[in-house]
Amino acid sequence: MEYDHILIRYGEMALKGKNRKKFIIQLQNNLKNKLVEFPGVKVKRTQGRMFVLLNGYEPEQVMQKCKNVFGIQSLSLAIKVSNDSNEIKEAALWALNNSSQVQTFKISVKRIDKEFPIRSQEMNQVLGRHLLTNTDGYTVDVHHPDLEIKVEIRTEATYLTSSVVNGLGGLPVGTSGKSLLLLSGGIDSPVAGFLAMKRGVQIEAIHFHSPPFTSERAKQKVLDLAEKLTVYGNAVKVHVVPFTKLQQHIFRTMPDGYAMTIMRRMMFRISEKICEQESILSMTTGESLGQVASQTMESMNAINEVTNIPIIRPLIAMDKDDIIKVSRNIDTYDISIRPYEDCCTIFVPKSPKTRPGREKINQFESQEDFTSLVDEAVTGTEVIKLTGKPEKEDEFSDLF
Repeated sequence: MEYDHILIRYGEMALKGKNRKKFIIQLQNNLKNKLVEFPGVKVKRTQGRMFVLLNGYEPEQVMQKCKNVFGIQSLSLAIKVSNDSNEIKEAALWALNNSSQVQTFKISVKRIDKEFPIRSQEMNQVLGRHLLTNTDGYTVDVHHPDLEIKVEIRTEATYLTSSVVNGLGGLPVGTSGKSLLLLSGGIDSPVAGFLAMKRGVQIEAIHFHSPPFTSERAKQKVLDLAEKLTVYGNAVKVHVVPFTKLQQHIFRTMPDGYAMTIMRRMMFRISEKICEQESILSMTTGESLGQVASQTMESMNAINEVTNIPIIRPLIAMDKDDIIKVSRNIDTYDISIRPYEDCCTIFVPKSPKTRPGREKINQFESQEDFTSLVDEAVTGTEVIKLTGKPEKEDEFSDLF
């Protein structure tokens, strides 16, 4: 006997009412995509549950992949047996004997198949007696057991689990539309992308590259960050915008204190055009309120003026320490702190305006024609598709 299934439990998706099926099908497809490297592994669903059939593969390898898929509240290794009380007894005994550091246990039976002749409470007692009779040194503890053996008697079969592993929760990527992530080489923006994906958003990324002021290593750093995000979703397209000419023009012609805000406005104008080309309905940024001069309420108000596309700001109320904690847990922190500067850090004004007004910015911008430079940057954009097939498995840990 061995664990031959992984039982998948939904969280928030279970509350979606008539739309629930759409979310479940998306989760099933996302799981299939993640497990494509395990030929023979199947993802099937029944009422209220989803199962991964291991078909002989090492359970922990497959489990690791499943744990990085949004939409899963928890998952457990499971044994599948027929709805025969003797088979269920033997499976429960096997689960107990193959658990380490256990002195107390509890049986929890859930009888979904109402035609099964033994009621849930009675089945708890039947299984408990069987385990106590056929083992030594164990006792029952219904309040704080070392091990809880859960038994789900369903119409098609019975599934037994003895441990619960937390998943990422959230919604399956692809159920909440698509967003264009403004991805710099810093700590914040990949965390923002991760949190948007947790709400079911499919991410594409845009990066503003300013050679020779930013190096190819800086560009590769961003691609490595985007690759990390594919661990939690699907393939990611990265739009690399040639920004040198436009950025130099801004800092040469605009007042020093306003140049950073105007640069961000140009980034949003370019991003909006990419969104229109790719049928993307929103942008996602790593802005956190008050963290830097361009992230004050006044700055964001001035920057937002140039686009009608919704801006998702998942980090807006997060402290830097909290952002760093998530970045470490999703394995982007060490990449983000590589010493290669992005375009936002190479032309930093000595005294950037923290409360820029729209009227003044529009007055300054009206003195120059940025349209042709914006269009040139859009036309020269390079698109790189990352498939999400890292060479080695990433470790997963609790994110909060």
